[in-house]
Amino acid sequence: MSVRYLVVDDDDAFRDRLIRAIRSRGVEVHGAHDGEAALALMRMHAFERVITDLKMPGISGVELVPALLAINPAVRIVVLTGYGSIATTVQCVRRGAVNYLTKPVEVDYLLAAFDAVAEPSEAHFATPSLASVEWNHIQRVLDESEGNVSRAARTLGLHRRSLQRKLQKIAR
Repeated sequence: MSVRYLVVDDDDAFRDRLIRAIRSRGVEVHGAHDGEAALALMRMHAFERVITDLKMPGISGVELVPALLAINPAVRIVVLTGYGSIATTVQCVRRGAVNYLTKPVEVDYLLAAFDAVAEPSEAHFATPSLASVEWNHIQRVLDESEGNVSRAARTLGLHRRSLQRKLQKIAR
């Protein structure tokens, strides 16, 4: 019997690309757009491997890990995120995830991560550049502001035009 995968991510385009990439390797894979759908699918199919996003509306990846394990204690879970930190890595691993990776990730590396044991330590992370930390913070605030640049600028303590310039400069 082959191993079945479940990909849980609220970003439809990312989830669909990942499913296609995994399926192209001859693996059975299904997708869910949020934690509730993932739990329903897990109850029906008892997947052996789950790849879940960390930040999703409703049930987050951190909350989803123990809920999936309650349904199938043998499931192996890898958490993916665009906002990697040591604190969330430790939290996910303590709750039962076998690994924690930051996006973007190469599919073969992701599939191999199910057999590697996560060691949440500072040595696991390269020190990010100040520019990448700033970019991630701006993206997080924009996301929390639902894409509203004026609201994000106020939250960041920037003038709206300054934020727009930063976004244009980084997009090039």
